[in-house]
Amino acid sequence: MLPFHDVVADDFSDVNDLIIRQLYSDVGLVENIGHYLIEAGGKRLRPLMVLLCARALHYDGKHHLDLAVIIEFIHSATLLHDDVVDTSTLRRGRPTANAEWGNAPSVLVGDFLYSRAFQMMVAIGNMDIMSILSKTTNIIAEGEVQQLVNAKDPNLTEAGYLQVIEKKTAVLFAAACEVGAVVAETDAASRLALSQYGMQVGIAFQLVDDALDYKGDAEALGKNVGDDLAEGKPTLPLIRAMEKASDTDRELIRNAISNGDASQLEQVVAIVEATGAMEYTLVAAQAAVARALEALNTLPDSRYRTALVEIAEFATGRDH
Repeated sequence: MLPFHDVVADDFSDVNDLIIRQLYSDVGLVENIGHYLIEAGGKRLRPLMVLLCARALHYDGKHHLDLAVIIEFIHSATLLHDDVVDTSTLRRGRPTANAEWGNAPSVLVGDFLYSRAFQMMVAIGNMDIMSILSKTTNIIAEGEVQQLVNAKDPNLTEAGYLQVIEKKTAVLFAAACEVGAVVAETDAASRLALSQYGMQVGIAFQLVDDALDYKGDAEALGKNVGDDLAEGKPTLPLIRAMEKASDTDRELIRNAISNGDASQLEQVVAIVEATGAMEYTLVAAQAAVARALEALNTLPDSRYRTALVEIAEFATGRDH
């Protein structure tokens, strides 16, 4: 756990217990895969942000715990589906569920997590929350399809890339923060500000993730370095590098994207570094963090607000 987890340590412990209870199923395979995925760990930032946003607005009920679990289940379902689509074999330093059990069980357990999340939503009975989360899951699905369409397309623009990461990643961060505000029955301005905070933090995290694919090491990242290139994903480090590279280097990157070819990863990394594309991507992430911090100005000062600031700053200060 990181320092900003400590601020809501009791809530976080309750969320972990609730996750285990809500993974129950008469079908053993569902529980096995669900537990395998959840027990892999991760920072659990999205559920944490639900807790912090609710507490920052003086919420003292229990529904924020359910919402944190709902957000985590939606996120976990997207991971199961992503790994099948991307044919990934490693996540968080362990074999992916699809590598362990196969594609079909992974997809179906992802469906189970989505449907359990919606059962929990209905139990809360708040139409605003159901509207936010149903819209969010739809947008995530659109983002996943758009990313699939963009695969192996070296002509993707920076604007097109940013649109995908907003839909695929950042919108769930935004939803986590907004539902935390909704359950606390806050005013519209605070609700919008927290949604914007979450969106910008999500953008920053994805930008850093995409940069680390050309900078990190597999052990620290918990996934194979160069996976994005092998999948033909035209992420910002490559898009910027192609804008600034020589004709020869640009063509090398274009071919690597078009063919989903990571065999020349070292040369691609060298081009990304030489063109300043890595720094460009990290500066973009820092700008997103600055926007996130500005959005927090509407919140009253508290240890929960401080923790939200620390999460935003953590986004650009990590190596995995």
